[in-house]
Amino acid sequence: MSPTLYVLVIALAGLASLAVYAWRRQWLDALLVAVATVALALFAAGLRLPGDAGHTLAIDPAAPPSTLDGVRALTIKGDGLRAAQWHDLPARPLNWQTPQGGSLRLDFPQQMALGRIFSLKLQREDKGEATLELLAENGQVLARAKGEGELAVDWLPPVAEPVVLKARLLDAANKLVAEGPVPFIVQDPATLQVEGRFGAPSFDLRVLNELLAGSGALLDWKVTLSRAIVRSETPRAELSDPSLMVVDAGWFERAAPAERAALLERVGQGRALLVLGASANEPALWSRSLQLSLQPQEADRKTEGPLAMQVTPLAPAARQGGPWSGGEDMVWTRDWKKGRIAWVGVAGWHQYAISEPRALALWWQGVLDRLGIGLKKDTEWLAPDEMPLPGQRLEICARGVSGQLAIPELKQTLAWQRRPERADASCVALWPEKSGWLQLRDAKAGAHAVYVYAPGDWPQWQAAQRREATARYAARTPAASGEGPGRPMPAWPFALAFAAAMLLLWWRERR
Repeated sequence: MSPTLYVLVIALAGLASLAVYAWRRQWLDALLVAVATVALALFAAGLRLPGDAGHTLAIDPAAPPSTLDGVRALTIKGDGLRAAQWHDLPARPLNWQTPQGGSLRLDFPQQMALGRIFSLKLQREDKGEATLELLAENGQVLARAKGEGELAVDWLPPVAEPVVLKARLLDAANKLVAEGPVPFIVQDPATLQVEGRFGAPSFDLRVLNELLAGSGALLDWKVTLSRAIVRSETPRAELSDPSLMVVDAGWFERAAPAERAALLERVGQGRALLVLGASANEPALWSRSLQLSLQPQEADRKTEGPLAMQVTPLAPAARQGGPWSGGEDMVWTRDWKKGRIAWVGVAGWHQYAISEPRALALWWQGVLDRLGIGLKKDTEWLAPDEMPLPGQRLEICARGVSGQLAIPELKQTLAWQRRPERADASCVALWPEKSGWLQLRDAKAGAHAVYVYAPGDWPQWQAAQRREATARYAARTPAASGEGPGRPMPAWPFALAFAAAMLLLWWRERR
């Protein structure tokens, strides 16, 4: 029932009682009934006092509040608070003016496999000319980028280990703008299992073989030299579950229908298939088996970019064609049930094996990335949402974990807990005591480390993260919050008046 209906029922009952006592000429009892009726009606009405509820709190970023009891609205100056600090506070209207300038944002991988290129990107509000440098621990410049707007530098780590490099930003006059540590972990790459079947030898196949072997992959490699001769390369260890199968177009075209069907069946179960298209001769077969439409290409056509490769005689004519999608690198990909297929429409990459070995390796890595090559992991550590700092709450999250997480440095063992905002992960909260690598150990996910920055590291990056967190908190406040009458009127005086009137009426009735 609504408060209005409650008041109406109480008023009707009170008027009826008042009429009875007035008809009996019991005027004092009638007055007590009137007082009790009014008190009970006011108690049920839930009246509110005009004006704002509570007060406006000015937050000191150095000492944020732990509770907002009695606080109607908030005001803060500067960059605001960290996301972990805002997360503990209920939504309130926030009066805050976003500062202008003085911030930057860094983007780089927290973990990466050995053999992959490390890329550091820096975004800044000032779009003028500047220089970004990546330095080793001894101060040696590893990479440098100069330009306007966003800057990026690349570096190839030589060994698998935790790395703490240093980055610095210089303005057009080579004056230092910002600098700080760049920590990340280089891990040993997982062993890739590759099964290769080829209809004819070529220099391209040899270069691809060398690239894969150099990465530590297990290779089951068979090349048909003639009708009676097949050159085989057996893996150093037995292949348990090849994640990548590589064939050339000639082998696929000459394979028996049952053999092709078995190959595609394995792809449909979740494997990746890479087809080298230089030896393709039967467009109808590719259209029938893979829905891939091949068209003759110009004899001297080459790709654009740092590696100008020869386009294969037959290749798809359009970037998009049915389930296939391609790019400027002349590589087309498509999903095949649970797996994935890639068609490589270029040849002659062996020309760059000596002159541009690094660029060629990166090109092939991009092809494998588009295929989605990667070993399935039961567990995965997630990067923190903001810079870990000493004395500030840090949330550690991982997928596929359960039980407890050990933090030897803090002498703590914390239980993994599920979070509503992270449906696929479990998290723990801890408070680092000092800067540096913080070691973590989980029974299932193994050892891991998180770098804790010093309070003075990258103040401009910290400012950007605080501003973003403060803007997200301001968006949490409902649009109508703080409007209308503020605090509710205390109800206990009405209850007390009703009880007193009824007790007096009962006492008079008992006399």
